[in-house]
Amino acid sequence: MASPDDLKFQEFEEATDLLSSNPGASTLSISSPGTGASPGDVRLDLSDDEENQQENSELLGGEKQTGGFWTFEYYQSFFNVDTVQVLDRIKGSVIPLPGRNFVRHHIRSNPDLYGPFWICVTLVFSVAIMGNLSTFLSKRGDPDFHYRPQFHRVSIAAVTVFLYAWLVPLGVWGFLTWRQSVERQISGYTFLETVCVYGYSLFIYIPTSILWAIPFNWMQWLLIVVAMVISGSVLVITFWPTVRDDTKLTAFATMAVIVSLHALLAIGFKMYFFQTATYTGSSHPAQHITPASNHTSSTVG
Repeated sequence: MASPDDLKFQEFEEATDLLSSNPGASTLSISSPGTGASPGDVRLDLSDDEENQQENSELLGGEKQTGGFWTFEYYQSFFNVDTVQVLDRIKGSVIPLPGRNFVRHHIRSNPDLYGPFWICVTLVFSVAIMGNLSTFLSKRGDPDFHYRPQFHRVSIAAVTVFLYAWLVPLGVWGFLTWRQSVERQISGYTFLETVCVYGYSLFIYIPTSILWAIPFNWMQWLLIVVAMVISGSVLVITFWPTVRDDTKLTAFATMAVIVSLHALLAIGFKMYFFQTATYTGSSHPAQHITPASNHTSSTVG
């Protein structure tokens, strides 16, 4: 029969040699509680596993901090949207409903730059291309007109659209931030939310610019009015709650400036890119040439 000493756990030389060759290996302590740890005890180090579990929990919980503005991860968060979200925001920008704030019902604390960027790019090319087509259709009956593609219109459209999509939101955000510091009860949006609202509000001008190619002046102005009402309603419904608690003069003046700048953009597109010309005939009047008389006079000597 085995003695009690034979049933006790013993330290093996192989484990000691393994630990001496790899001191950083994970070890498991199997010493009985209440006894002091001997130099040869086997212990389990879970520090690395705890760090990995903590990192994984931060990733799953969305608490992972992004890097600074000089890192790619910082700007990647601005494009963290899927197709369903973009389509929902486009739908909300062309179907404004009273009481449905665009920021609260569509952005939902996740503003993006993906949709506004591609909307601006598409608008630039649609305005420039359809403007060239409109010029060609309106002057195709003029014998003195020789069509030449006007590629400089792409640059002009790009500068106009992107300056409007960035500078106007910057001004609106700065003004609302200043009024928020003066009037404590006024709420506001972040700069990214303001840019997102303005970017999606420009979507209605893309199909409108395509229809502007129809060479009828009254049709073009009618489309401008419809587009301004739809797009301006999105801005009014979104920004009115932020200024309605301010003084009446400031609130109505702010809304008037926002709508006026938005209307000025559409009117500028119409006046510069879609000038409708009506052909009234040749610009040079017909010249009646009388043939010279070929009579010769003879002198009688």
